[in-house]
Amino acid sequence: MKAIAVFPGEKAVRLIDHAEPKITAPNQVKLRMIEVGICGTDRDITSFQYGFPPEGFDYLVLGHESLGEVVETGAGVKSVKPGDLVVTTVRRPCAHDWCVPCGAGRQDFCASGDYTERGIKQRHGFMTEFVVDEERYLNPVPRELRDHAVLTEPLTIAEKSLLQLWKIQERLPWGCPHTEAEGPGHCHKAVVLGAGPVGLLGAMALRVAGFDVWVYSRTHSHENKDAILDMIGATFIAAETNTVEQMAQQVGSIDVVYEAVGASSLAFDVLKQLGTNAVFIFTGVPGLHAPIPVDADRIMRDMVLKNQIAVGSVNAPPESFAAAIRDLTEFQKRWPDALSKLITGRFPIDQAVDPLTKDVGGIKNIITIAS
Repeated sequence: MKAIAVFPGEKAVRLIDHAEPKITAPNQVKLRMIEVGICGTDRDITSFQYGFPPEGFDYLVLGHESLGEVVETGAGVKSVKPGDLVVTTVRRPCAHDWCVPCGAGRQDFCASGDYTERGIKQRHGFMTEFVVDEERYLNPVPRELRDHAVLTEPLTIAEKSLLQLWKIQERLPWGCPHTEAEGPGHCHKAVVLGAGPVGLLGAMALRVAGFDVWVYSRTHSHENKDAILDMIGATFIAAETNTVEQMAQQVGSIDVVYEAVGASSLAFDVLKQLGTNAVFIFTGVPGLHAPIPVDADRIMRDMVLKNQIAVGSVNAPPESFAAAIRDLTEFQKRWPDALSKLITGRFPIDQAVDPLTKDVGGIKNIITIAS
């Protein structure tokens, strides 16, 4: 069957013939892959910054943002049936019996670092025609989300961040009185750093939660981004014409920063503008560059005197996938045009190498594998 693979040793990316998998255990499910999203992680892997093939292979099948259809189930599978649409979790637990998070099914907090990830680290990904996986890693999605369900995995980054935010802010009386329509973030201000797909999806999730949202980023070249932010009621502030200090003046006291750009210099500049009792959420993974100057005294002083918290968020557990599916349904109801504008390019698997290795523009590009 067709697959798109990276060969780290050769520094090559190409379409290959990959063996079709078969069900070998009663808890396994076979999927026909429909769509796979491309993200910055994929482009880092195809530029050979990281990405690790499974043992015994000199290549790694790419793809971790998936949408598939169940075509066959093992004898013990109960939660899905042929014809169901599913998205699949990415990270898999390590094998150490002393790793408490992995033993509890929370491999997003793996203590050993020996987790594996489909399409990223030591497990083949989803950019191929068929995949076999365990039932516990599948998240059913309603047929009504067919056109947008491939956005589930990138949205889980924001969903896990929000789940952590609510847990963290139980430390103080923080929530304002609100109606169900206003949401638990009512009367709070959030700044999103970055206007890529993860930032835009995060802005949508924050708006659904009731936050007033500002997106601080370099001016985007794609007109759809302007339309998306207008539709969801978020405010864009251009980084080229507004310093971090000017941005903070426009927003006022910042309650939450959702960082979705992976630029450490910008992140630590914005961290200095964080408000009292506020939370800064890091989700980007910057490359390893030369050290940058950081105003450590001011940051430490503010974090102590203003009761601030900075937290990192990586990958996502099943509850984050459930939240993402719920919010995608809400996005589709509130802002159907904005959601549709996020996906700006669909490429057949035979043409996948170009959007994986070149700048083809757009917001979110998708590889289509089956109709």
